[in-house]
Formats: sequence, structure tokens, C-alpha cells
Amino acid sequence: MRALQVSVASGEQGVDLDVLFRRYTRELNGVAYRRINDREAAADLVQDGFLRFLVWYRARTEPTTVLDARNVLIRVIGNLAIDFLRQKRSRGTPASLELLGDSLADPAPTADRIVEGREAYRLLKRALDGCSRSQRTALLLNRVEGLTHGEIAVRLGVSSSMVSKYIMAALDRCLIGVYGSAR
Repeated sequence: MRALQVSVASGEQGVDLDVLFRRYTRELNGVAYRRINDREAAADLVQDGFLRFLVWYRARTEPTTVLDARNVLIRVIGNLAIDFLRQKRSRGTPASLELLGDSLADPAPTADRIVEGREAYRLLKRALDGCSRSQRTALLLNRVEGLTHGEIAVRLGVSSSMVSKYIMAALDRCLIGVYGSAR
């Protein structure tokens, strides 16, 4: 194979970077992609590799053929791929903000949320205190203890239907106490 010898931008004899780029970009992209498994990063490595080749080419002291240039480019791309993987490994995998979600936010409530919570608690406690003993007990056994209407009916000695009425009355009183209106 005859080595390609054409002029560089500076006018000296040697390898034309444009010809090299057109001839070997696809092959070099394949080399980079096989090593790092990321098409965009592989394309970036190839471009960076050509820039580094150009620096090397201008600093060389001996004539260079296209075959020599190809081998140098493959070596440069390989070294860049190794550097890329080392940096990626040391940095770890970047997490997107969507995946991090609430883990970035301070879990402690803000001062205004604390004040709102205390006020809601005070209003709810006042509303529960205004309920009859049966209504309050039925509501708490259902919502806090998780008992069914039938289980509450047995404990209170009333019908299941009466338990439903107690719970509804207590909920209405709580809604009015906290929000100012029921349903």
C-alpha cells in the first residue's frame, strides 16, 4: 500500500488530517465504543484523539505515513478510553435529580410547617374533646387501632350500624373543628 503524502496547513509535506479523519473516523469510533460502551463519549474521544494526534504530529522529528498515523490514532484513542473509564469509575455513576427526589431536601419540617401542624393538632384535639365518649372511642378504635365496625360494636356493646353513625358524627365534628365545615 502506498503511503499518502499530502501537505498540512503549514505547508510542510506529510499527512493530511482531513483525509485521515474521513478515512478512519468510523473505525476509531468503533474502537472507542467497544471500550467505553457510550456512543456520544466515543465520538468525543475520537475528536479529542485527533487533536492530540495533531499536537504529536507537529512535534515529531521523523516523516509519518498514513499507516503510522492510523496506528498512532488507535493508540491515542485507546489511552483516552482508559482515562475516560478511570475517571468514570472514580466519579461513580451520576444520579439524576428525579432519582434523588426528596433525599436532597432537608427532612426536618420548616418553622411554618411546625406552627401549622401544632395549630391543626390543637384544633383536632378540641374537636375530639367535643365528641361524645362513644363517638371518640369508635373513631380512635377504627382509625388508630384499625378495628372493623364489627369489632368495635362488640367492644362498645352496640350494633355495627351505630358504630358507623358514631364514626361519621366524630369525623364531621373533626372536619368542622379543623376546616370550618363538614364535607
